[in-house]
Amino acid sequence: MAAQQKKLLFCTAGVLSLACALGAAAAVGTQLWVRGSVLCSTGALLVNASGPELHKFIGHIQYGLFSGQRVRQCGLGGRPFQFSFFPDLLRIIPASIHVSVILFCTVLIVFALVGAGFFMFNAFGSPYETLHGPVGLYLWSFICCSCGCLIMILFSSEVKIHHLSEKIANFKEGTFTFKTHSEQFANSFWTILVCSLVQFLNALLIRFAGFEFPFSKSKDSGTITGAVDLMY
Repeated sequence: MAAQQKKLLFCTAGVLSLACALGAAAAVGTQLWVRGSVLCSTGALLVNASGPELHKFIGHIQYGLFSGQRVRQCGLGGRPFQFSFFPDLLRIIPASIHVSVILFCTVLIVFALVGAGFFMFNAFGSPYETLHGPVGLYLWSFICCSCGCLIMILFSSEVKIHHLSEKIANFKEGTFTFKTHSEQFANSFWTILVCSLVQFLNALLIRFAGFEFPFSKSKDSGTITGAVDLMY
């Protein structure tokens, strides 16, 4: 492949990796990871609400990795409440999983920036050997893609298996009990999925640039070695 085409591919991969890092950093700081609605089951049962009356007992909730907000509604109008995971909710959430999600987000951002730098270096400079060459480019992309997948798996388990929205909705609620009415992942969560796909695309761009995968061996070298062995 021509040098200009390789430069173009590396520049494209570098820009994508940089966009991935910036997108992940922006996603970490938002409250747009989960959106949903919660039903005040205690209030609805007290008045035997059904149909249109049930909407008076449905509040809203949204949160990210560090903070969020909920609107509790028990028939008397909405009452907003701002909360923070640290230290407010640390006692009721699966803290180890939540901290792991934040840690993997940090690793994703750092290695996406590192990958962007090395992509640009390989585009406009002379590639180093070992980790600074093609093997390193595969490595950075693999780490970022793996971190993105782990973030999605861990956060999904925290929300769905550990019922995170319900725990947040019932935080500091002594009288009323809230149940999750609806729940969906929001923009920031899907941004992490896009970042994982971008890093997988970067690995394909490296391959299109003419570099073999790090663990593949040339068939020609094996044939030559075998021929030399036969001579002796």
